[in-house]
Amino acid sequence: MKTLNTKKLAISGAFCAVAVVGSLFSFPVFGSKCSPVQHMVNILCAILLGPGYGLLAAFAAAWIRNLLGLGSMMAFPGSMFGALVCGLAYWKYKSIFAALIGEVFGTAVLGGLCAYPVAVFIMGQNASQIPVYAYIFPFLISTAAGAVCSAVVLYSLKQSKALHSMQEILEQ
Repeated sequence: MKTLNTKKLAISGAFCAVAVVGSLFSFPVFGSKCSPVQHMVNILCAILLGPGYGLLAAFAAAWIRNLLGLGSMMAFPGSMFGALVCGLAYWKYKSIFAALIGEVFGTAVLGGLCAYPVAVFIMGQNASQIPVYAYIFPFLISTAAGAVCSAVVLYSLKQSKALHSMQEILEQ
């Protein structure tokens, strides 16, 4: 049985807090609150901690954002799919670029498509007034902005060799 890594759990909680506070800097796009900080956190969390902790942090941040009235139910599909696909892409390829593409694809396409049933069945939107693909574009804008921000941070950390050191410390 795997044991929880206390360091990873603590850093995952810190990333969750950053995502919640970062949601104060959101902007509306077609009925969705775009929060690029959440996507930046997804990518950083996935690369430093792995897909499981990334998914956990994304879920916790979405839940807390909803409890505090800082987000909508769209926060769940809008963050969790990207965090999971991003983490799996990095785990398989060990490439920052693969993680960035995973976050964008997971959030925009998978999260965008899964947002439709959330909008219709949970939020009470009229199914005949919104197309199935309605949330792909707003999610794409949000995740692309977060991916660009995290790319700057991650490639800077990689160039300074700090990224590898951070990953080694978290694996102990």
